[in-house]
Amino acid sequence: MRKKNLIGTISLVFIGIVFGAVLVSGFGWVRPGYGNVRIGADKPPVEKLNADASAFNNAFVEVAEKVTPSIVQVNVVTSLKNKMPEGLHFFFPFKDDMPKEQEGGGSGIIISEDGYILTNNHVVENASKVTVTLHDKREFDATIVGTDPTTDLAVIKVDAKNLPTSYLGDSDKIKVGQWVMAIGNPLSLTSTVTAGIISATGRKIGMKQDSYAVENFIQTDAVINPGNSGGALVDLTGAVIGINAAIATNGMTQSYIGYGFAIPVNLAKTVVNDLITNGKVSRGYIGVSISEVDAATAKAVGLGDPRGVLIQEVVKDGAASKEDIKEGDIILKVDGLPVNEPNELQSTIATKKAGSVVKLDIFRDGKQIERNVTLKARDDKSTVTTTSLDRNRKGKSIDSKEITLENIGITVRNMENDEKEQYKVENGVIVTNVKDFSKAYDKGITSGLVILSADRKEVSSVSELKSILDKKKGEAVLLKVVNDKENARIIGIEIPR
Repeated sequence: MRKKNLIGTISLVFIGIVFGAVLVSGFGWVRPGYGNVRIGADKPPVEKLNADASAFNNAFVEVAEKVTPSIVQVNVVTSLKNKMPEGLHFFFPFKDDMPKEQEGGGSGIIISEDGYILTNNHVVENASKVTVTLHDKREFDATIVGTDPTTDLAVIKVDAKNLPTSYLGDSDKIKVGQWVMAIGNPLSLTSTVTAGIISATGRKIGMKQDSYAVENFIQTDAVINPGNSGGALVDLTGAVIGINAAIATNGMTQSYIGYGFAIPVNLAKTVVNDLITNGKVSRGYIGVSISEVDAATAKAVGLGDPRGVLIQEVVKDGAASKEDIKEGDIILKVDGLPVNEPNELQSTIATKKAGSVVKLDIFRDGKQIERNVTLKARDDKSTVTTTSLDRNRKGKSIDSKEITLENIGITVRNMENDEKEQYKVENGVIVTNVKDFSKAYDKGITSGLVILSADRKEVSSVSELKSILDKKKGEAVLLKVVNDKENARIIGIEIPR
């Protein structure tokens, strides 16, 4: 009997041990009450930021707090005309006269305590009504003071006092890689702050087809979306260094895919002053057609390294035509500031007013010279100088000999007299074929172009062209070409041995 009791006791103890193990095991068969669960660790992984990290973090916080009140939301109503297919006008004769309203918007930067606001031209373009909402949710009707489509900038005004204003910095001092913040109202989300770095400067993105358009954008990877247009790109001191204007998109969603673009604030400062004072911009122009200087062009003129901007043509009666400035000159500096891209030159000149004098450092014939040019206002009737014409020249057809220049990949032939009349030239040889991916192909030379000169020497026959190029093997030459629309340009091309 005692033996049975002992066995029973041992069995109960064993069952208790097993049951207890189950309770504390990971099987999850028995769960404790929620009131007994400990949520999270007792302290953060990094209890205290080091001084540098803390200061860096606080810089973003402080800039966001201090700059955001000076950034506004701009809401725009635009009146459009309904466009009806021509065949439906009989059934709906007054349809086109019915206005269609469209709503859109963007952002703006308060630049004066009494209500002047800087934004993009494309935000307020064709607007019939503009409303501004401040950071403190007050709303004001705004008037358009002036717009400048050339730079895509505009100034609007609200009737208010003691507004928080932004500090406009110096965009000439920015560096690729420095931290920046974009502040605006993307996707109708007010007061949004994003951060990134300056990815590049001096970007031309082809946003406008107008040849006078000034594109010299700051590129950033700070997130910018529709609605950010007209907002601020600021550095870590809170200074505005750019006005957000465009984004790279996938073409379908129109949303951010990696890069945004801002107009340098130094350009905006000049535009703002003119718009507030005169309602329009009195911008000066040199009066030249320009292109970049590539390695082949630099080699052809003996410049050494590719720099500066090549003058392709001179505008008739333009500012440059009044001075000793010639086609083929290379502009190296404007008022001591180096310019190495066409859009960089355009942006620099865009900060100057008509009537102001600029000093140009020019490279010509292996020498560096200086020329002072008094800028003129844009004259839409100005034309570009072309080669002298002999439109009445008649005569017997010349030899139409054709040769192929294998080393650069083009076939050329002598011109007939009627072709010279068609192109309005006195001399030249016509390109009849261009080999794919050849030297000529890479330089944009196409069939139908006429080569007027090579190495600054007029060309009247294919033999003359071949002779000039044969002497320049292993070097580079400048070719002047013209198309049947009388558009001439200068091309630098290397001549293989």
